[in-house]
Amino acid sequence: MIEEYGELAERYGIPQHFGLFYAMGIALCMEGFMSACYHVCPSYQNFQFDTSFMYIIACLMMLKIYQCRHPDINAKAHVAFFSMALIIFIAVLGVIYGNSILWIFYALLHMLVSLVLTAQIYYMGRWRVDQYIFKRLFLFVVSDLRRCTRPTYPDRFCLLVVGNIVNWGFAIFGAVTQPNNFASFFLGIFIGNLLLYIIFYLIMKLLSRERLSWLVIVVILTSTVTWVGSLHFFFEQLSNWQETPAGSREQNRACMLMDFYDTHDVWHFLSALSMFFSFLIIFLLDDDLAQTRRDRIPVF
Repeated sequence: MIEEYGELAERYGIPQHFGLFYAMGIALCMEGFMSACYHVCPSYQNFQFDTSFMYIIACLMMLKIYQCRHPDINAKAHVAFFSMALIIFIAVLGVIYGNSILWIFYALLHMLVSLVLTAQIYYMGRWRVDQYIFKRLFLFVVSDLRRCTRPTYPDRFCLLVVGNIVNWGFAIFGAVTQPNNFASFFLGIFIGNLLLYIIFYLIMKLLSRERLSWLVIVVILTSTVTWVGSLHFFFEQLSNWQETPAGSREQNRACMLMDFYDTHDVWHFLSALSMFFSFLIIFLLDDDLAQTRRDRIPVF
């Protein structure tokens, strides 16, 4: 379209950048490969093989959503990938050690990162992450949070308060209960935040009097159905690597599809479809703005 319409394509609609979509696709391929490696001999230690690229996919999807409205202030590549490396490092520490000190450190770090990202989203990227960030955080708390009754951006403020309550709840819950499976708990946080951000984006889009095309609505509904179905089969435990081989076999049942595939295989089939539709939602979400001047597109 840019080659055909040139100047029009550069002045109308959301700026089209496909690099993160390529990264999401490659990460999904790598997640499938690492999942196969994990299934060769499932255990608590190598479960992180299966989840590492899930963290990456969730991060890339959130970055892509943010990039839609902030193409000029999106996170730099080296910062984003360093952050992902740090996430994997924390996940490995949680799997190997998982003691009380680590859980408390993680909870404090989680709450601090939540505050920083809140300020970044609230002020639409005008914050800089540098050596003065803690001073700005303090000023943010004592100035804006004291004016909760009349915030500068009320819609954004309310949604971010909900997001912080959820994230602080995750952090405190983890520090208090210290779940046995750190990797699954960590993954739940990323999935929860991705869902929160998608809901935040959809609400802000509707509050800005934009519309969702019928195709996007159909894809969202299809994605919801496939995710519900896949999670249903995921939680059907037909084996358990935390048990002895004999104890794990007691949970086995007959194959449910073509006398060959069990419920866990069906989970993989449906989750693959779910991931495809989830990517498609982000790809199509702002198609209604294709004929809207770029300087009239709301930023949130």
